[in-house]
Amino acid sequence: MGDVLSEGLEGARRREAADPVASRRDAFHLPCGADGAPKLYLCGNSLGLQPRATRAAVEAELDAWARLGVDGHFAPGVDWFAYHERVAVTGAAVVGAEPGEVVAMNALSVNLHLLLISFYRPQGARRKIVIEAGAFPSDRYIVASQARLHGLAPEDAVVELAPRPGEHALREEDVEAYLEREGAEVATLLLGGVHYYTGQALDMARITQAGRRAGAVVGFDLAHAAGNLELRLHDWGVDFAAWCSYKYLNAGPGGVGMAFVHARHAQRPELHRLAGWWGNDPASRFQMPHTFAPQPGAAGWQLSNAPVLPIAALAASLDLFAEVGMAALRARSLRLTGYLLEVLDALGPEQVEVITPREPTRRGAQLSLRVRGGGVQTLHERLDAAGVVCDLRKPDVVRVAPAPLYNTYEEVWRFAALLSASATG
Repeated sequence: MGDVLSEGLEGARRREAADPVASRRDAFHLPCGADGAPKLYLCGNSLGLQPRATRAAVEAELDAWARLGVDGHFAPGVDWFAYHERVAVTGAAVVGAEPGEVVAMNALSVNLHLLLISFYRPQGARRKIVIEAGAFPSDRYIVASQARLHGLAPEDAVVELAPRPGEHALREEDVEAYLEREGAEVATLLLGGVHYYTGQALDMARITQAGRRAGAVVGFDLAHAAGNLELRLHDWGVDFAAWCSYKYLNAGPGGVGMAFVHARHAQRPELHRLAGWWGNDPASRFQMPHTFAPQPGAAGWQLSNAPVLPIAALAASLDLFAEVGMAALRARSLRLTGYLLEVLDALGPEQVEVITPREPTRRGAQLSLRVRGGGVQTLHERLDAAGVVCDLRKPDVVRVAPAPLYNTYEEVWRFAALLSASATG
C-alpha cells in the first residue's frame, strides 16, 4: 500500500475507511483526558473497554431483583436459575466450541484449579505437568500447588519448556520433541494460548495433537487468546481450557471467568471433581439429593449459583462478538497489528525491540516492545503523559494491543509516532 511514512496520518484514515470490517468504536465508552479528547487506549489485553450496552444489561437485572426478589430465579424472561445458559452459545462461538462445552463461572484461576482436579491425575511414572517458562505467575502457583496436592515436589513434577537461548518465543517443534522423548512421564500439559509477556500465539492444534499422541491430557489458559485469536477448541480436541472475560471480552474488571470441557468428557460422571450443588443435575437440584449427580458438559463443574450481574455484563459484550464474528475480527486484528509493525519499522526507534513473533499466525493483537538500556519506566511515563494507555511489564517491556472492536488505524499511527518521539527524546 505504498510507503507508510509518506502515507502519514491521512493514509491511516484511508486504511480505516477501506477496511472490510468496520470498527465498532461507537459501541464503547472511550476514556478521555483532561482536555475531553479520547485517550489512545491500547490496553485491551489488560482490561477491555466498557460496551455502551453494558449498563442497560446490568440495570435490567437490578430492576428484576428490585421487582421480584427471589422469584427472579424462575420468572419468565428473567430465569436466574439457568442464567449461565445465556452466554453458552455466544461464549462457545468465541472459542470454537459447542454450547454444552462452555460455562461461565468463577474466575480464571479458580476454574483452572477445578479443572486440574479432574484433568491432572498423576499415576505411576506419568506424573509431570508441563507449562511454558515464564508463564503468568498464577499458572505457576496453580501447577505447583496441584503437584503438592498429590504429594509431589513441584521441582520434580513441574516442567517448564523454555525458548531456545537468544530467542523469545517457544518453538512448537521443541514442545513436540520434548513429548516424543519424555511423553510417557507427562500427565498434563497446561500452556498459555498467547503468552502474556511476549505476545506469542502458540499453534494449539499442533500442540494438542502432540500431547494426545504422547498420552497426555491437554489444556490451555486462554486469558490472552479468547476474543483475540480464532480458536477451534472442539475440532482441535483440546481436553479443557479456561479464560477470563475482562481483557479482550470486555466484561469489566474482575469479570466472570469461563471454562471449556470437551464433549468427550461430558458423560463421564466418574471424573474426579470438586462438586457443588449448581453442578448437579438441574432436574433434581432442588430435591436436595444426598448424592451428587453431575449434569453433562462443562456446567457440571459449577459449584454455586451463576453470578447474574457479571454474566449480564459479559452477555452485552459477547453480543458484539456475535454480530461481527471471530473470523472477521481476527482478520481486522491481523491488519491492525500488521500496520503497527509496519509503522514501527519505518519510524525505527533504536531503543525499542519488538519481541513478539512477526509471523501473523504466531501473534495476536498484542505487540510486546522491549526497551533497551533500562529506560522502560521513563518511556512508559512519557507515553502516559501524551495520553497513551498501555501497560508496563517488568523488567523491560511495554505491551500494546490494538483491539479490533474499537481501535483504529489512526490510533495505531498516532501511537507509533508518539513512541518514536518518546523513545528518542
